[in-house]
Amino acid sequence: MIRAGRRHLVRTLADLAEQQGVRLQSYFNAKPHTAEGFPDPISSARVLLYDGEQVDAYLMGRPVPPLPERDDGQDLLDRRECAALLDVAPRSWDKYKQHPALAQHRTEVGGVEHWPRAAVARFKEDRPDRTTAPGRPKWTGDQVPQEQLLARTAPLLDADPGITSTGVVEALGVHRDTAQDALTRLRADRMAALMDGDDTLTPQRAAQQLGYPAAQVRRATVRAQAVLRGHRMRPYLADVAQALHHQGWTSTATPPDVQHPDDDTVTAVLLLDGAQPPAPALVWDDRYGWRTAASRRHPLPRGAGAPPPGDGVRYLAADTTTPPPTALLAALKAS
Repeated sequence: MIRAGRRHLVRTLADLAEQQGVRLQSYFNAKPHTAEGFPDPISSARVLLYDGEQVDAYLMGRPVPPLPERDDGQDLLDRRECAALLDVAPRSWDKYKQHPALAQHRTEVGGVEHWPRAAVARFKEDRPDRTTAPGRPKWTGDQVPQEQLLARTAPLLDADPGITSTGVVEALGVHRDTAQDALTRLRADRMAALMDGDDTLTPQRAAQQLGYPAAQVRRATVRAQAVLRGHRMRPYLADVAQALHHQGWTSTATPPDVQHPDDDTVTAVLLLDGAQPPAPALVWDDRYGWRTAASRRHPLPRGAGAPPPGDGVRYLAADTTTPPPTALLAALKAS
């Protein structure tokens, strides 16, 4: 958003390119606005806008001053921010904004439509459907099977990177929590894919490149880091699966799927279904390393915590979370 009284400080990417004396295309190619420490954009739209005072401080090597944190009725909100204030999908806002009470307050800054916070807040209080509770009642079931949820949600996120859970609820008829979980998983996967190809990219910068508003990716930034750790563990887990198969403890050498019981955890399960295995299953956790499990059917406990030793649970190679496959085999044989 553009904080009250700061409209004159707004700069576009074209303004930044001109300020640094380069052609706009050269600026796009170099992407200096994605460098570590560069001020975050003040827009949630695809057109990036920046606060000039913050940019000037950064370019002069001075500390970047914070923006005002207190909401003001004269703050200028863009499309997604207005939708978030009304707790509706951006597509719904596209209809609401045509109402005379909003249309008369529309203004354009940097090529992006904005509306004063006070005007949007008044409309929220006065709109006819303000008493309608968004989302499906808690006692009704989701209309999309769980196994289809991500595939059905992905096109919605493709069409609108800033879509909220309310937008998914309206489109698919699922609970808000279900919608939010799907958006978090999809955004985290896409952010991790970008980060996997660029070691210098932070989750926040990855979200920015994908057009995800900062206010909507707090959970996704945590999960993206876990997903990235999982990506990078796959070759190691494949080597362990191969070693267990050669030992005869697994019927196949198929690598295990990486799982995320919580947003910030990474786990994997190897079922030991071969001849005379030392345990029904092995569980790897990026916090605790390898342990045996007492059950093939339910190797992971409820929650993300580690189960206590005993009752078929033994921790292996406790000095490292990633022992070489040979060391893991030796620990299994010795236990």
